[in-house]
Amino acid sequence: MLSWEQTPSLEPMRCCRAWVEIDLAALRHNVQQLRGVLPASTQLMAVVKADAYGHGAVTVAQTVLQAGAAWLGVATVPEGIELRAAGIQAPILVMGAVNSTEEMQAIAHWRLQPTLVNPKQALVFSETLAKLSAARPLGVHLKIDTGMTRLGFPWAEAVDFVRFVHQLPHLKIDSLYSHLATADDPNPATMQLQQQRFTAAVESLQRQHLLPPRLHLANTAATLADPTLHYDLVRVGLGLYGVYPAPHLQTQVDLQPVIQIKARITHLKAVPAGTGISYGHQYVCDRPIRLAVVGIGYADGVPRILSNRLQVIVKGHLAQQIGAITMDQLMLDVTGIPNLQEGDVVTLLGRDGSHTLSPDDWAAMANTISWEILCGFKHRLPRIAVEQALPAPAQPRIGPG
Repeated sequence: MLSWEQTPSLEPMRCCRAWVEIDLAALRHNVQQLRGVLPASTQLMAVVKADAYGHGAVTVAQTVLQAGAAWLGVATVPEGIELRAAGIQAPILVMGAVNSTEEMQAIAHWRLQPTLVNPKQALVFSETLAKLSAARPLGVHLKIDTGMTRLGFPWAEAVDFVRFVHQLPHLKIDSLYSHLATADDPNPATMQLQQQRFTAAVESLQRQHLLPPRLHLANTAATLADPTLHYDLVRVGLGLYGVYPAPHLQTQVDLQPVIQIKARITHLKAVPAGTGISYGHQYVCDRPIRLAVVGIGYADGVPRILSNRLQVIVKGHLAQQIGAITMDQLMLDVTGIPNLQEGDVVTLLGRDGSHTLSPDDWAAMANTISWEILCGFKHRLPRIAVEQALPAPAQPRIGPG
């Protein structure tokens, strides 16, 4: 479990070598921006799986619920239990498939709501609840596969699936949903095909008077891309955290980054020309430099593949990372940056002065996606909750400068 500190200052304890700052004002702002594109009849599910994409699930969940989210989405049963144990009472959907009776019993005990993806799983759930002598039916969500080809019952057989679950004791169908595979693609063809399949399933259920009380299909990208995908509920993850799922969606809402990654300079030294830096001497100084050692590394979530590519911000100046990023430390060329001393703060992600570094920047350099970058920050980095004044709304600017 992550440690949190509530502090009005942007400076955590001097003993922290590295930490994650979570801007709760930006988080609330993003919820309100996303709520603003939805009709009043559509609720917002805040996806807080993977420790709220590395932001800290409990504090994020508490904040987004206060800001207007109505549901929470997690991937695993333990993630849901963590939220319940913290006193959170909002409905929690477990989006991963659950098959063991032990997890099913935990779902019932902690009042979580599971995703059902096939009749066998539904039958075992019902039988497990019968043995528990459950006093009330368990709310369940049925997932159909419309083209993601991951979890879900075939969309064309939705009537059979819903009818089967409907007749099982101890289960109450709370929603029907599916997941979009290409919602962040500027070409909407595949997304529209999935919506057509979802619509066909819904219409067939309506004809049989089996339509569940809620429908949901949209992730963050679909929420921003197409209002016809909103239905009764949208499942928003990345957008909560101030990151756009695709460049072409940046004009839809004003999202503010929630996370900043900071660390301290632990050592400064003068290094002569011709000196190799770090493991393997991947970098050799072509001139005399001033080198800063910073207390953060790949064990904290800074990908080693960013070695000799990464830039950071030091006292409002961009500085180049040099040499191989190591498990707990990395090195910077800070030549020409005045008045540096050990203990000074380095911003790896976030804003300092006129420069901003985003998860998208790291993702582009690492040939990955911003989701993976955010989820990579490890638990040994304390999460510090802060409240920063939000900048005036403007077109988001990604990258240094």
